[in-house]
Amino acid sequence: MRRKLIAGNWKMNGMTADGLKLAETLAQRAQQAADYGDPPPPACDLLVCPPFTLLWPVRDAIVGSGIALGGQDCHTAPSGAHTGDVSAPMLADIGCSFVVLGHSERRQNHGEDDATVRAKAEAALAGGLTPIVCVGETEAERDAGQTLAVIARQVEGSLPVEALSAADAGLVLAYEPVWAIGTGRTATPAQVQEVHAALRGQLAELLGPARAEATQLLYGGSVKPDNAPDLLALADVDGALVGGASLKADDFWAIAGACAP
Repeated sequence: MRRKLIAGNWKMNGMTADGLKLAETLAQRAQQAADYGDPPPPACDLLVCPPFTLLWPVRDAIVGSGIALGGQDCHTAPSGAHTGDVSAPMLADIGCSFVVLGHSERRQNHGEDDATVRAKAEAALAGGLTPIVCVGETEAERDAGQTLAVIARQVEGSLPVEALSAADAGLVLAYEPVWAIGTGRTATPAQVQEVHAALRGQLAELLGPARAEATQLLYGGSVKPDNAPDLLALADVDGALVGGASLKADDFWAIAGACAP
């Protein structure tokens, strides 16, 4: 049985006071739920991915709460002359266990292609992090009926299959249709399940059936408390990569609460 994961991608949002307040609120709720069971703790794992400037204070705020910490990107190299970049070992050193890679905003705004994402995923694995590799089609690609072909191409090009073949190598795959990110539009449950089922099938071909069944597949793209129950009930949806709603403690907690026990 795959345990669900609700990951909050804070993107480029939050000053220190804002980030601390959000992290402390989530940590308090998680601790109260664990200690008293009222409300009961979410039947899922929780992860927050703040901007680099907030990693340290957020780490201190959530320590002992059971909430994991993640980065939003990493470089392909473990160190070196790469001004403005952050490496996977640096993220691990500060307490991160995950890193988001290949998000459409990185692909579009920074020109990252599949090969770059694959190299970053290899670096994340080598640095002791679990990569959350993102894939997703544009509106034009969906309208042209190319969704599954685009997703398959991105997966094949973005996953470091050899590195992932190691028994202890972690992987999370996130489907985020570009046309649904920050737009208020959400793919229908049928559309999401179709893509996730195809992803599961492709993972079986690349990594083997057992590994495919064990891999968490997240959906992202305007996930909110009102649509989370239907999305998280889908057979091949193992959680959510939450954008805007993760910046509001009530909304993020409500999405987590939609995970069935």
